[in-house]
Amino acid sequence: MLNLAVLLEDSAREAPTRTAVIFNDMKLPYAAVNAAANQIAGGLVDIGIRPGDKVALTCPNLPHFPVIYYGILKAGAVVVPLNVLLKGREIAYHLADSDAKAYICFQGTPDLPMGQFGYEGFQQTPSCEHFYMITIDPAAASSIEGTKTVGQLMAGRSPVFDTVMTHADDTAVILYTSGTTGSPKGAELTHSNMVMNARLSDTMYHPEVDDVHLVTLPLFHSFGQTVQMNAGFYNKAALSLLPRFDPDAALGIMERDNVTIFAGVPTMYWAMLNHPHPEKFDLAKIAHNLRLAVSGGAAMPVEVMRAFGEKFGVQILEGYGLSETSPVATFNRLDRPPKPGSIGLPVWGVQVRLVDPLDKDVPQGEMGEIVLKGHNIMKGYYKRPEATAEAMRGGWFHTGDLGHMDEDGFVYITDRVKDMIIRGGFNVYPREIEEVMVTHPAVSLAAVVGVPHDSYGEEIKAYVILKPGQTVDEDELIDWCRGCMAGYKYPRIIEIRESLPMTATGKILKRELR
Repeated sequence: MLNLAVLLEDSAREAPTRTAVIFNDMKLPYAAVNAAANQIAGGLVDIGIRPGDKVALTCPNLPHFPVIYYGILKAGAVVVPLNVLLKGREIAYHLADSDAKAYICFQGTPDLPMGQFGYEGFQQTPSCEHFYMITIDPAAASSIEGTKTVGQLMAGRSPVFDTVMTHADDTAVILYTSGTTGSPKGAELTHSNMVMNARLSDTMYHPEVDDVHLVTLPLFHSFGQTVQMNAGFYNKAALSLLPRFDPDAALGIMERDNVTIFAGVPTMYWAMLNHPHPEKFDLAKIAHNLRLAVSGGAAMPVEVMRAFGEKFGVQILEGYGLSETSPVATFNRLDRPPKPGSIGLPVWGVQVRLVDPLDKDVPQGEMGEIVLKGHNIMKGYYKRPEATAEAMRGGWFHTGDLGHMDEDGFVYITDRVKDMIIRGGFNVYPREIEEVMVTHPAVSLAAVVGVPHDSYGEEIKAYVILKPGQTVDEDELIDWCRGCMAGYKYPRIIEIRESLPMTATGKILKRELR
């Protein structure tokens, strides 16, 4: 028997007064978070939620998220976290596809009315029976007339609840993939998948009693959910929540809350590194407290890693994973010298192979698709046996990522299979070009994609953001690239922009650039 909520319950029992969540000037101890989660669980059971029922959740990084997340688990139900940027029709798809019986949604803001979009999606989904609005003030009425609030769901419920015991291989969470190829698919992750991945923190780094995580990665996403929330609660750490990444706010919280652990995607590190007014912050204090910096979600440019280490005095440790792998699969551990540019070694209990299109192992050092096996691999895609069978060919999860492995077992990402450009019969890997382009003195960030071409099939195009105060025109940059790369690799088209489209997690949206 195993329930993912044990991560919160054990810490609440052993360290009830220790701070679990920080939000602005609010600090919630573990006992309070656990008691509120118990009230959520009791309310869900009372409205008829039974073990295995799906409960969807739309909520940014607010104290409500862990309370409701663990409350759903305590009731024996399955959490279906949804991207906070989804609109009504998209929400309806996710509710129907996951067979959600209840939906809990944050009211949102004037700029992003999540509650309005959520209720629209709920109304389009007859199979979803219950809708509850999360209000900032638990005593406030819902912003949509006739709908109930989470405050009403919790009202009068006991802060004590006997957690419904679930089996280790029962589904705990359904995480939806981004849907870059077809409709989003729900990856079913078990209680065992999620507990084991949270506990990997013991081998990935050495937790300390006064750790404070800055959590700006969305908690609805696997990276923030497992690596910070679940692992942080397992280790009795404090989580300082930032609903939307902003380099100014992030650096301010690092200074205010003595943050020791930061996890982010490369664009977050790039934004903090290029803050226009670093003198606003006590960077020496931030660097003194920050002992661990973790990157994932996308390839970290080596130049950004080097510059961040020089400025903040900490080595960024890069890891790798996917929603389907709970998510962590490889990591540059503290007990080994890190290799910049590498996604590290397989984590405890996980195997990695590099294979060719026929699923045969490629020789060491040669490129192949990364395939994985271990305790972290999803149960399957919900209600999609064919897609599950295709992804799990031969008992190994096929990631769709290309990479190679060195003589020490460190893995390096080359690119996504679908991002590879074929120009005139030559394979071109965007990451390789991006790594070169950011070494230009005027270039701050680069994203490379393939665009249709009559003669070559695809042509190489680079979108570029310049460093503050720097100027260079497209033709100059193309000439510079020509001198640094083989003739078939350098971009013939360059577009300089002030910003690039990104997901809620900070990944560059290459499909939009295409």
